[in-house]
Amino acid sequence: MPSVAERPSEGLNRIFLALADPTRRAVIARLGQGPASVSELAGPSGMGLPSFIKHIRLLENSGMIRTTKSGRTRTCTINGQGLSHAEHWLAEQRAIWERHSDRLEAFEMQEQAEGTARNAERDD
Repeated sequence: MPSVAERPSEGLNRIFLALADPTRRAVIARLGQGPASVSELAGPSGMGLPSFIKHIRLLENSGMIRTTKSGRTRTCTINGQGLSHAEHWLAEQRAIWERHSDRLEAFEMQEQAEGTARNAERDD
């Protein structure tokens, strides 16, 4: 998660950067089923382990996953806090746009009602 001194948008930038890549999204999707070793996660990607580890590091630095090492095996787990940060931001944006949409709909209905009233006055 972002440090106390870090601006919230910087942490959010790292989360969305992490989600911008299909390989990293696939890792997050797989970890939604439970913890997995880096080797297990790398298998479907078709890339070499050194390249794949760069993706793991980026996900870890974004706060979306955690890794632990036991012997030679590094295991990854999802960090719900990192994902909830993005979910919270998206919910805020959705609420803003829904309010805009509601106001636009109300304005449109008012315009239609006024237009109908003007037409009725002309017909009289």
